[in-house]
Amino acid sequence: MKILVPVKRVIDYNVKVRVKADQTGVDLANVKMALNPFCEIAVEEAVRLKEAGVATEVVAVSIGVALYLGAFDYVYQLVLQTFVF
Repeated sequence: MKILVPVKRVIDYNVKVRVKADQTGVDLANVKMALNPFCEIAVEEAVRLKEAGVATEVVAVSIGVALYLGAFDYVYQLVLQTFVF
């Protein structure tokens, strides 16, 4: 069985969010980004299932900017980025 885990990059929870001066959105300049903590839990559980022999492959998918989740075997980058563990 293959496991597909969608992951998302978000503003780090330790960073104070700043609104742009024109009130059109969040100021992302020089802001530390991190993996969504809930996505991180999902990736950890998927890797545990692979180590237990329940799954044969774990694929983490992110749309947009590449995420670095640690050791992965293969990176496929187009608009859709996939990380295979």
